[in-house]
Amino acid sequence: MATVSLGSPAGKWIMVSAILASAMAFIDGTALNVVLPALQQSLDAKGADLFWILNAYLLMLASLILIGGSLGDKLGRKKVFMIGIFIFITGSALCGLSPGVFYLIVFRIIQGIGGALMIPGSLSLISSSIDAKERGKAIGTWSAITTVVTVGGPVLGGALADAGLWRYIFFINIPIGIVALLILWRKVAESKDDNTDQTIDFPGAISIASGLALLTFGFLRMPAVGFNSWQVYGSLALGLLLLIVFIWIEGTSKHPMMPLNLFSNKTFSGINLLTFFLYAGLGGGMLFMSLNMVQVQGYSQLQSGLTFLPFTVLMISIARYAGAIADKKGPRLLLIIGPALAGAGLLILSFIKQTAGPSDYWTSFFPVCLFLASACH
Repeated sequence: MATVSLGSPAGKWIMVSAILASAMAFIDGTALNVVLPALQQSLDAKGADLFWILNAYLLMLASLILIGGSLGDKLGRKKVFMIGIFIFITGSALCGLSPGVFYLIVFRIIQGIGGALMIPGSLSLISSSIDAKERGKAIGTWSAITTVVTVGGPVLGGALADAGLWRYIFFINIPIGIVALLILWRKVAESKDDNTDQTIDFPGAISIASGLALLTFGFLRMPAVGFNSWQVYGSLALGLLLLIVFIWIEGTSKHPMMPLNLFSNKTFSGINLLTFFLYAGLGGGMLFMSLNMVQVQGYSQLQSGLTFLPFTVLMISIARYAGAIADKKGPRLLLIIGPALAGAGLLILSFIKQTAGPSDYWTSFFPVCLFLASACH
């Protein structure tokens, strides 16, 4: 498969489309956390309703993201990427127009389906199309800009919530998505694995989607009804069973969507485990910080968003350099230092108790932002 230079027009258009789509998905999630109080008042939503508004999207995303990546490899990364963007912005428009909680939850599910096709498409398009010598720099640039926009989500969400315009966190996706679609349509060539068997692993897709959906549903229901509810243990048990079925299907299928022999490579297995634990910790830490600042420490919604600006500045400063170092020296040292810094930042976060509010930010949450921003590289 032919690749292009990062500095070429084709390489730049690939980067722009990937960044736009990824930023659109991630900013939606971070901004939504901040506008929940305004949304709750506007739609007269209960606590359980907010729980499902947040997680309906994540439920579909977790269930279908593996399928989205597989379809892109087989049917064409650009094609599947564009379909995902279209579904996502359609769901976003419907979310912004939702007359009530039930409709908003349903439309968040549509967003999740689009995100599962769109999110893996952005990074896979970069990995498959950019020359291998510049791939680390390209991914570093993608990571930095996407993270900047993602961290900007709370700032945007806080401002919109204070202005009574929470619906615009969904509407803002529409022009961004349209621009990304136009760029992909006019400027980006198709990319797929021509040597890959084009047969789609439908049994594997159904089993992994159903298994992950049931596991996600079970864990999301646990805080509301407790582990002893049949909804929880039934969903978790059936989800685990379907994941076992998925592994069996992938081990016996002639056309597996996830060849199990990949895991015989220690590097591949180690990187996947590291990514799982690192981003589970970072995701939980960021969510805790946002909620703790507003609900416990007395920050306003806008102040909570603005406190992440140092994080953003640091991300901009070192992301491209980290990618260049990975190209020259290899990623091993960075993969050791990054999780260590993340662990240190989360450890500091765990010791933060009641503070005097924004006036104590520089001695409480600011050091955490520094460690976590450094760890993301």
